[in-house]
Amino acid sequence: MKTIIDMASEVGMLIQKDSAWGVIITAEPSELKAFADLIRADEREACAKVCEQHGYEHYCGNVTDKLAETIRARGQA
Repeated sequence: MKTIIDMASEVGMLIQKDSAWGVIITAEPSELKAFADLIRADEREACAKVCEQHGYEHYCGNVTDKLAETIRARGQA
């Protein structure tokens, strides 16, 4: 799983280390949208993986596989 700093860097945000604040991130509006999209995609994938794992441990895998597929498909819409 990517870190917030990794995702910010991926979309082109300016990342500066600062002794007082730790890290300062500067972003343009378009970078903020791209950042939000990355976070949503990361969260969707995490949820889909939980469905898959939980399904194989406790329930019928094909049902939870369908749930994982549906969660991932939300990113395609």
